[in-house]
Amino acid sequence: MNDGSVQDSSDKSDDAFRTIAEVSELLDVQQHVLRFWETKFSLIKPMKRAGGRRYYRPDDVRLLQVIRRLLHEEGYTIRGVQKILRKHGKKAVLEWGEEGNALPPPEQDMQATRVTQAASPELESLQALRRDLVGLRDLLKP
Repeated sequence: MNDGSVQDSSDKSDDAFRTIAEVSELLDVQQHVLRFWETKFSLIKPMKRAGGRRYYRPDDVRLLQVIRRLLHEEGYTIRGVQKILRKHGKKAVLEWGEEGNALPPPEQDMQATRVTQAASPELESLQALRRDLVGLRDLLKP
């Protein structure tokens, strides 16, 4: 999977723009999901070239990494992530996404936007299963 950096398997620099295919592979989400997130998170604005081809800036990729983490690993809803971005801003959210930085605990009003409680034994089991499956998938990649 990814290690939290923007660098992917290609030999592009960290400052290079990425295509939707590259970002999709890096984040392990489908391309249509990235296009959907663009409609829900106005801070994600890839540059579009002739023919509508998208090129994501490094900051867009880092923001997408944090959004993916909040949605897929932390259990936030889209509305919950939107509230976080409105309240704290892009810069703070990007800092949370840096390697080793923990996300802030959800505030009282954010609790209602969580899909499940973190202490749920079912959630912990599912997260462990997901980690195992991701590890197996990575072993099977050519």
